[in-house]
Amino acid sequence: MKYRSIVLFGLIIILATACKKDTTSSSGQSSSSSNKTSEFCANLPDFSRDSAYLFIEKQLAFGPRVPGSKAHEQCANWMIRKLKSYGHEVKLQKFDAKVYTGQTYTGKNIIAVINPDQRKRIMLSAHWDSRPFSDAEDDESLHDVGVPAANDGASGVAVLLEIARLMEKTDMPIGVDIVLFDLEDHGDSESQTRESVLTWALGSQYWAQNRHEPGYRPEFGILLDMVGAKDARFPKEGVSRQYASDIVDKVWNVAKLLGYNDLFVDEDGPSVTDDHGPVNRAGIKMIDIIHLNQSGDSIFFPHWHKTTDDMDQIDRRTLGAVGTVVMNVLCRSAGDSF
Repeated sequence: MKYRSIVLFGLIIILATACKKDTTSSSGQSSSSSNKTSEFCANLPDFSRDSAYLFIEKQLAFGPRVPGSKAHEQCANWMIRKLKSYGHEVKLQKFDAKVYTGQTYTGKNIIAVINPDQRKRIMLSAHWDSRPFSDAEDDESLHDVGVPAANDGASGVAVLLEIARLMEKTDMPIGVDIVLFDLEDHGDSESQTRESVLTWALGSQYWAQNRHEPGYRPEFGILLDMVGAKDARFPKEGVSRQYASDIVDKVWNVAKLLGYNDLFVDEDGPSVTDDHGPVNRAGIKMIDIIHLNQSGDSIFFPHWHKTTDDMDQIDRRTLGAVGTVVMNVLCRSAGDSF
């Protein structure tokens, strides 16, 4: 997402269909549908924000997860072991990608397949690599330093790892595919051209053309990017609205029902280049839950692409809110009330 899309979108027509509430709401939902949702969600385990926080710490302990580095390899191996330890099938999708600087790296998309026998499936994603350059720093001597990437990468991964842990403890009748994209953050931040957009999100570009299962088509997807910072705000990102406005509205309605409308703000945000772009263009609806600012020098959170994107920026409440919203979206989807 490291380059703001230049394309200006016209007025998006907000779909009228809202996310149905459970029996404690006054939405007017039929009792049969509500009871079906309750059946799947009554024993929904609490999302542990502390666990997610520790998952970020673990990723940062390896160092910046820059492709081609020892930290990158070690972190990949740890994530694979962790996902397998929860009883999930894990697939490693390797690919060679030439980055804009001319080097070629071997990327690793990591896919956890949860409840493989379920036909109805939801895709959850984040990128796990670190940007090799802290090029948003005012001090040019820091530009060649890898970003710790606590929020810009590790936070989304941490939320998904915690969801993978919880899914082992539920009998939720829905399939979930967690796709951790590599080489998202190695793009050209200097150029403002159509071609430069393609230097970002290389892992999702590859996945969109080479899905982990032939013909794979989930009901929809949710991308998590920069979802752990203090004072986070998640407006409705533009590309998400363009391709999947119905999913955006439903997810934000779930967040409102859960009392997180201070984070999931009911505002239209700017469009960004991120991993959901290639997925949407491949015909799969995917929204992006991403920290965006409406003012200031950058549309992203203040420590984006800086050496200060570290644990000091992470807030447990933000992690807990995002994880809780996504878990409730999954259970509502399982109960046909989403």
